[in-house]
This record gives sequence, C-alpha cells and structure tokens, in this order.
Amino acid sequence: MYTLDPDKAPQPGETLDGYIRRLRISASISQQQLATAAGIHLQSLGKLERGKTGRLNQKTQTGLAAALSIPIEYLEAICSGKPVSSIETRKFCPQCWTPGTEPESVWTLYRAKYCLLCGTQLRANCTFCGEPLTSFKHKFCPHCGTAYKAATQKRK
Repeated sequence: MYTLDPDKAPQPGETLDGYIRRLRISASISQQQLATAAGIHLQSLGKLERGKTGRLNQKTQTGLAAALSIPIEYLEAICSGKPVSSIETRKFCPQCWTPGTEPESVWTLYRAKYCLLCGTQLRANCTFCGEPLTSFKHKFCPHCGTAYKAATQKRK
C-alpha cells in the first residue's frame, strides 16, 4: 500500500521522461539498476528517459511503479496528462469502514470499485441526497444529516 508522497508525484507540466529521470536520480540508482529492478530492457528505459516513448504497457507500468516505489496511478496520470489530484477520490467500504477514521488508501484510487477486504461496492456519495463525500472526520453527511454508514443489525 502506497501513501501519496508529494515529492514523488508528477509535477504540473512534467513529461514522462523527465519524471522517470527525476525519480531515478533522487533514488541514486543507475539506468541499469532501475531497468533490472523494473524487469524491463535497458534500451527501453533509455528510450523512456530520452522522450522517445510516451506510452507505457501494463508490464512496464507495474515494473517501474514497484522499482520506484510509486503507485501505478502516478504513471497513468503523467501518461494521460491528468493531474495527480484527479486520480484520487473519496470512497469507502460501507461494511469495513469505521466512521470518523480515514478510509483505507486503496479505496481512494480512482480504479477501485470494490473493497479488497470484503468485496462490497465502494461508496463515494451520500445514499440519501447523493452529494459527494467531503470529509471522513464526520459520521454524517453535512448536507442532509444521513449517516455515512448504516447501523449494522445484530442477528439473533
């Protein structure tokens, strides 16, 4: 599980080649070391860092994300030109989440649709008024007062 580190996040206007080079240099590793850790060819990494490639396949994304200790979503954001802020959303699992606490970070990724712990569909809006969730510090929707998490019923 990754925490969103602002130092490792793509900067506005940063290109894929500049981003990968910046992270590699800040980690003090060579191109060969990064290519080996990512499971890609050294020539492929060289093309990336020279700006000859602007798209990444899934294997390369996964390998680079693991080798650079960043979420795959950072690479997807920079390849698509989206800001990193748009890859996170406020979502929670209505079964596993404890009201008043921060949700699991994997729930906030834009691709997450279901809880990895129980399989329940994640929620991003109030079930009553449909307003998007603004904070997890509170147990109730600030717009209508409905509890974010319905009370669980005890079985007899």
